[in-house]
Amino acid sequence: MLVLTRKCGEGIIIGDDVKITVVDVRGGSIRIGIDAPRSKKIHRLEVYERIKTENRKATQWQPTDLQELTRKLDTTRKQPRP
Repeated sequence: MLVLTRKCGEGIIIGDDVKITVVDVRGGSIRIGIDAPRSKKIHRLEVYERIKTENRKATQWQPTDLQELTRKLDTTRKQPRP
């Protein structure tokens, strides 16, 4: 991991099209500005990790007991509507 020291107002360039600028420093928090093309996906790390987890869950499937599902649907259909 590359570790850099930057002061407020200073920044770094990633590749040819992503610029990161330190906007504000207060206590233990740092505000950064990111100037990048709209085509670049930019997420906070915790959001990105959650997206990866949800995507992984979405690709997994659980076998369904079709007979049980049919029974539930039949029960729902037989109930009178109010």
